[in-house]
Amino acid sequence: MSTPATIEISGGEALAKLMELSGLPYMFGMGGYQILPYYDALSRQENPSPRHLLVSDERSGAFMADGFARLSGRPGLCDGTMGPGATNLVNGLIESYHAGIPVVAVVGDSNRMHSCKNMTQETYQREVLSPIVKEYISVEVATRLPELVRRAFLVATSGRPGPVILSVPEMVMHGVYSFDASEFYIPGHVLSAPAYRTAPDPAQVSKAAAMIAKAKRPVLLVGGGIHLSGAQGELALLAEEFNLPVAYTISGKGCLADGHPLCTHLFGRYDRYANELITQSDLLVGVGFKFGEIATSRYSLIPKSTPVIHIDILPEELGRHQPVAVGLWSDAKLALAALRAEMSDSAARQKKARADYAAKLLTMERQWQQANHDRLHSTESPMNMGRVCHELSRAMPPGAVLLADGGFAAHWTALLYDTPSAGRSFMANRGNAAIGYGVPGGIGAQLAAGERPVAAITGDGGLNMSLGDLELLVRAKVPLTVLVVNNAASGYVKALQHSMYHRYQSSNLTDLNYARLFKEMGGDSVRVEDPDLLGGALAEGLAERDGPVLIDMVTTRNPEYMLPAADARTKVAHPKPKLKAA
Repeated sequence: MSTPATIEISGGEALAKLMELSGLPYMFGMGGYQILPYYDALSRQENPSPRHLLVSDERSGAFMADGFARLSGRPGLCDGTMGPGATNLVNGLIESYHAGIPVVAVVGDSNRMHSCKNMTQETYQREVLSPIVKEYISVEVATRLPELVRRAFLVATSGRPGPVILSVPEMVMHGVYSFDASEFYIPGHVLSAPAYRTAPDPAQVSKAAAMIAKAKRPVLLVGGGIHLSGAQGELALLAEEFNLPVAYTISGKGCLADGHPLCTHLFGRYDRYANELITQSDLLVGVGFKFGEIATSRYSLIPKSTPVIHIDILPEELGRHQPVAVGLWSDAKLALAALRAEMSDSAARQKKARADYAAKLLTMERQWQQANHDRLHSTESPMNMGRVCHELSRAMPPGAVLLADGGFAAHWTALLYDTPSAGRSFMANRGNAAIGYGVPGGIGAQLAAGERPVAAITGDGGLNMSLGDLELLVRAKVPLTVLVVNNAASGYVKALQHSMYHRYQSSNLTDLNYARLFKEMGGDSVRVEDPDLLGGALAEGLAERDGPVLIDMVTTRNPEYMLPAADARTKVAHPKPKLKAA
C-alpha cells in the first residue's frame, strides 16, 4: 500500500489553500501577527482567492461578510487577529446569529506555549464569542485544520444558518506541518445554505391543511426564513391557488412583490392595513417567523383566541412566544410545497370561497394609497421621508437591491418602499438591528450582486459609525449607491424623546455635508434638498457602475415627523414634564 502524498506547509498556507478551494470570492478583515502567515500565502497567489479586502474595523468586516452571505446564500468570510481583532467582530456576528446568516470568521489566538502569561492582546475571546455563534472551533492540532475548515462551513450552512468561529492559534498558523494532500477538499453542498433540508411530519401537514381548508379569513405571516430557504416561489403558488393573503416582517419583505394583489405588506409595529386583517383573522400561519417583539407590536397583536400554525426550521421556536395549534418543524420550502400538495384537491373550492376576501385587499390598498397620497408626493423641503421612499420605489430598476440600515431607515423603507419583484430585493439587518450596518452591509451585498445595482440607505448617525468604510468603497471601486438620510439627528431616538418627554438629550448631530466629505475622499456625490430633484439623482447614482456614488438627502428636522407612525412603545405611561410657574 502506497503512503498518501503529503505536503509540508505552514498552517497559514494550508488555510489559504482551503479557502481557495471553497471558491468564495471575498474575505473581509484586518491583519495582525497571529494571522499574518495566511495573508502572506494570499499575497503569493497569482490571483488571490478569495480576494481579501482590508477593512477599517473588524465589526465592519463582519457586516460585509453578512451582507455578502445574505444576498448570495453562500457563506461570508471575515477575519481578525486575536484579542481586540476577535472581539471587534461581536456586533457583526450577533447580527448573523439572530438573522440566520452563514458566516465563517477566522480569528487568531495565543501561542499555547505562552497562554495565560499576559501575552499582548490576549483575552478570553472564546468566552466572549461562544454565546453569539453556532460553534466556536479551535484548531488545537494543526493537521486537523482541513477537517475543521470543512466543519466550519457545514455548521454555518446547516439547519438554521449562522456564524461560526474558526480559531487558529499562533503556533498552528505560523508552524510548518506535514499535511495529507487528500484532505484538501471542500464539499460543494456545504458552500450554500441550506446545506440540508428538513421535511415536515406528514401527519402534522394533514392537520394544518385541514385547518387552512376550513378557514374563511386566514393570513400568512412571513418572516426572513422565506429568503433563507429560497421559498418565495412556493409561497406565491400557495397564496395564489388558495387566495391566502400574505403579510411580512421587515426581514420577510420581498416574499412577494409589493404590487402582488395578495400582498398586504408590513405588519407589526408599523403597518399599512395588515394589522387589521390579523386581528380579524380566523387562522394565522407563521412561515419562518419568530413571533418577536416588533412584528407582534410587543406581543400584543396576535389575538390569543386565533389558532396558529407555525413553520420553522428550529423546533425550539415552535410555541416559544405564541401557543400553536400545529407546529411544523421544517424547511419553509418543503413545508409550503407539502401543504400545497396536501390541499391540491380543494384548490378551486378554496380559491372561490375566498374570492370576496381577496377582493377586499384591493379596496384596502386603494384606501391606504389615498390616505397617504400627501406624504408620498410631498413637496416639503427639507424632504419628507414618505417622498424619499416613493422616489426610491420609482427609481430602483428591475433586479436592484435596497439594503437598509437597522433602525430608522429600515422601518421607513419596509413600510413605504415597494419591492418590484419577489426575492432578496430588500435587506435590513434586523437580527440585532445595530446601527452602522448600511455601508458595510451594502459593500458585501454589492460584491455579491455583481452587475445588479445595490443602494444602501442609512441615517447620518449610522454613517458616522462607518465613515471609514467610505474609504474602502473608493479604494476598491465598489459601485454601491449610498443614500444618507441627513436629518442632523439620531432620528429614532429624537422622535421617541419627542413623543415621550417633549425634550431632547444627546440626540442632535452636526449638520454635515456628507456629499462634500465623500468628494474629498475621491468619490462621486450629490446633496439633494429639493424632492423634485431626488428622482434624477437616484437614477444617475444607480446607473453608475464604475465606482460608488453618495447621495446626501436632506430630510425633515422636525422630530414629530421622523417616524412613519406612532411607536407602540410610547403608549406606556411616562411622567409628563413639569412646567415652571409663570
